[in-house]
Amino acid sequence: MIVGIGVDLVDARRIEDSVTRFERRFLDRIFTADEQRHAFAAARPHLSLAKRFAAKEAVAKALGTGVRGFLFVDIEVTSDALGKPHVLLHAGAAARLRAIVPEGCTAHVHLSLSDEDPYASAYAIIESI
Repeated sequence: MIVGIGVDLVDARRIEDSVTRFERRFLDRIFTADEQRHAFAAARPHLSLAKRFAAKEAVAKALGTGVRGFLFVDIEVTSDALGKPHVLLHAGAAARLRAIVPEGCTAHVHLSLSDEDPYASAYAIIESI
């Protein structure tokens, strides 16, 4: 059963501007250390950060609250060896997921990311099994 759907579109230039203006303050408020390492190892760091930002927004929408009751860093976007994105929820975001999934069910967050410079998009589906 689908319990939440979210989508987001980000202009990567806005993320790049925020990194330039606010540096660590912005990066540490929005992205985990692993997300930052992954992004700055990429050929186009601003697009990597923008995709992860879009993913966080899409997951927050799928959770049904937007970013209320938890922090951006409570939603962590990782990738497997083939580049497939995965979502790890921490603290308040994990608590919100537990609250929307029926008792006795397991949740799975599906995530798709895309980019076409300067835009990045994300689509998230929360499924209860």
